[in-house]
Amino acid sequence: MSASSKDQRSNNNGETKDGLIALLTLSDRPWLRTLALGGTIAATLFLLWRSDEPTRIQDDAAKLRGKAEPDGFVVNGQYTSYDENGDLKIQFTSPRIEQFEEGNVATMKEPRAKLFGQPETEPWIVESENGSLLQNEGVLYLTDHVRVIRTIGERKATMTTTSLTLDNDQGTVYTDAPVTITDQIGVTRAKGMKAWIDDRTLELKSQVEGRYETGQ
Repeated sequence: MSASSKDQRSNNNGETKDGLIALLTLSDRPWLRTLALGGTIAATLFLLWRSDEPTRIQDDAAKLRGKAEPDGFVVNGQYTSYDENGDLKIQFTSPRIEQFEEGNVATMKEPRAKLFGQPETEPWIVESENGSLLQNEGVLYLTDHVRVIRTIGERKATMTTTSLTLDNDQGTVYTDAPVTITDQIGVTRAKGMKAWIDDRTLELKSQVEGRYETGQ
């Protein structure tokens, strides 16, 4: 055997011995194995966390969009309208408005509107639990615990009903449902009513009855 062959075998034996020593050294030191295992677990958890992040973002987005899956929505929406003279006409707010392209309808939660008439007069306050707006027609339908608050000087009246329609173009508010009007001098009930915002007039349609207290 040549000297070069001996040297090569010696080098191979040395490398094998060094590798075996390194392996034995690692097996004799449990803390090294723990450190290596910990690094593997940490890397695995990081990859799992990264892979879960898009799912969580999608879940949050779906929750924000809502079960109805609208084409668009607004949170804490505010709307202000002026007439041709630049006078304030409507101030409208809702904590959530959802818009649907089909039918061009917008639904809203807890809508609240201030309807302004002649200058220097108190606005009417209209509010309910739910509402829907036909955007092509400018008509707002209010449902569930509808209230209209009207103030004239020191006299305040509140009308309650189950449903109400606000026609923005015509400046009218009307309903065919039973209404109850409460103010400082008594209570009036009727079936159906129509009101003209600019003129500040209200007409009760039928079955009108009232209970009044004098001296108020």
